[in-house]
Amino acid sequence: MFAFGQPRPRRRPALTPMIDVVFLLLVFFMLASRFGVERTLDLTLGAGTSGADWSGPPRLVDVGVGGTVSLNGQTVALSDLAGALQPLMDQPSDPVVLRPKEGDLSALTQVIEALRGAGLSNLVLVP
Repeated sequence: MFAFGQPRPRRRPALTPMIDVVFLLLVFFMLASRFGVERTLDLTLGAGTSGADWSGPPRLVDVGVGGTVSLNGQTVALSDLAGALQPLMDQPSDPVVLRPKEGDLSALTQVIEALRGAGLSNLVLVP
């Protein structure tokens, strides 16, 4: 018969390396995450509203591919958009309809910031 010797006693697993790994992962994810205030855009979604409170000429701003902006079908530069809207509005609280047509979110955000910077307060986003 074979004599292999005394079996070694079983060792308990060391918890220190596992705890080190957990703390390293914790530190990694804390450093990799973003801290700070997220920016939000204050908009009105136009899908569920009625057009009963609409007055005046149409004010439809299309944001197209590549950041092209058009007002009522006429292409306008972003810097001239607020000036082109002024004759169509009685007061800054009149609604302006924004319609993203295959445009990206950054272009839409630039249009919103430009209109907010010009003092327009009632922007309606239509999907």
